[in-house]
Amino acid sequence: MSIAVQVPASKSVSHRAVIAAALAPGSSILSNVLDSEDLRCTVHCLQALGAGIEVTSDGDLAVSGIDPRTIAGNATVSLDVGESGTTCRLILPVAALGRVPCRVFGRGRMHQRPIQELARALSEQGCGVRYEDRPGCPPLVLTPHGLSGGRVEISLEQSSQYLSGLLLAAPYARFALTIAITGKTVLSWPYVALTLQVMQAFGRRARVQTCTQAGEWLDADWTGLTDIVPGGIRFIVPPGPYTPGRFQVEGDWSNASYFLAAGLLHPRGVRLLGLNPDSMQGDRQILDILRSMGAVPRVDQQEIALAPARLQGTDADMGYCPDLVPTVAVLAALAHSPTRITNVAHLRLKESDRAQAMATELGRIGTRVDLREDGMIISPRPLPRNRRIRFCTYGDHRVAMSLSILGLAGIQVELDQPGCVAKSFPGFWDAWKAFMEDES
Repeated sequence: MSIAVQVPASKSVSHRAVIAAALAPGSSILSNVLDSEDLRCTVHCLQALGAGIEVTSDGDLAVSGIDPRTIAGNATVSLDVGESGTTCRLILPVAALGRVPCRVFGRGRMHQRPIQELARALSEQGCGVRYEDRPGCPPLVLTPHGLSGGRVEISLEQSSQYLSGLLLAAPYARFALTIAITGKTVLSWPYVALTLQVMQAFGRRARVQTCTQAGEWLDADWTGLTDIVPGGIRFIVPPGPYTPGRFQVEGDWSNASYFLAAGLLHPRGVRLLGLNPDSMQGDRQILDILRSMGAVPRVDQQEIALAPARLQGTDADMGYCPDLVPTVAVLAALAHSPTRITNVAHLRLKESDRAQAMATELGRIGTRVDLREDGMIISPRPLPRNRRIRFCTYGDHRVAMSLSILGLAGIQVELDQPGCVAKSFPGFWDAWKAFMEDES
């Protein structure tokens, strides 16, 4: 019988749902919200801005939302985003809606992670931004004056979360806010779709328009968009409050990837429960990537099953699913032919330099990883089986969870900071025991 795993809640959707509920004046109930260090950072920031958020006896979140335009005062509010880049990028536009100065800071690599493009857009909307240390990065002091509305431009070359943050805050701008996409490339479009989906669930719709070759702007159905061309798409959000209500967070495809990988290696295979096969999460692409590597997944509504398979290399454009790269890189090291991963230059701006991290750590098992400007080529080599190898996680939750997969390939894995998984998946090791105990 295959090993059954209940998938934890989506981190991306949880962040967005908590923010939308906090911006909806009135009472909301959120169920199946992920409990992780990153989410706690978002919750604490929203509480500091005046929202009421409590855990109910059923484990739901009861949210008393506020109109953020009423936030005022002279004392500076501290917004500790920890190591959560998502919290930082989504909360900054929300903080800009009020009239109280905010100090945004974190720890770890957070003070090296860029925020300048988003801060520039907020400055154009009338906010003051003062960097305390490195220009373009936290810590910073935001002096907000609300969002004026009108037109603002944003590049997504570093992160699509810049756009998501602006979209979430846009309903409270003084006038309709038009957000135009600039730059050369667009990354992680599916995450923007998740933002639009959550906004809609809380009563606010954004008009999405694409530009024809004749220069005419036409309304588009955002649920069907796949290729987003800078200069050819814009978002128009009319002013108006969010509506409180009930919302259930779906399962997380990012965290599911480690167990899907395990199903390809463990003799019993795996059944994952709680995943939405029709999800807008970009990391749902893991199924297509695994198919290209030889897997034959069985998909049935809220259940995904995988049996062991002989792995082959693949060629994967992972621009829409960068969080999957560590998982795919480990599987590529266990395949029988090389794998090429492209369109992930922004991996170097994560909790760690994930491209270099995976190259270094997979090198410990003899795998050759050739880094490229926008990705990597992974050439597998014979594995050093039945050897204990100590790996460095760089304090990065996704590096830690992906390297644990090597334990199913005959390697005794020792991680320097196994506890870093709490950032996104505190229960990971408890769930992982089912695979390792069966192996021992």
